[in-house]
Amino acid sequence: MEPISHTQLLTQLQSLAKQAGINPTSTTTGTAATSEFSQLLKQSIQGVNKQMKTAGALAKSFEMEDPNVNIAQVMIERQKSRVSFAALMQVRNKLMSSYQEIMRMSI
Repeated sequence: MEPISHTQLLTQLQSLAKQAGINPTSTTTGTAATSEFSQLLKQSIQGVNKQMKTAGALAKSFEMEDPNVNIAQVMIERQKSRVSFAALMQVRNKLMSSYQEIMRMSI
């Protein structure tokens, strides 16, 4: 997995904002922009959490020999949740490094 550049991160966040119905180019106050960003971040984390719970529930159903669940479904859902979690961790790492870089800047 290759690292995400700052430009790629910004592009991905803007596309997520567009999908969420948020206009990233609009001029908003600092509080409103913070609220929108935190809401978008919260929704992303909740989505990853939901996907991981779904994969876990599907695996448990398979282990309990549910006839409606096959191994392919379990493996696909688990892999989706792994990829989502890895992407979330990349975003977190980029946000942390960006924050640290901003904190090192002199005024």
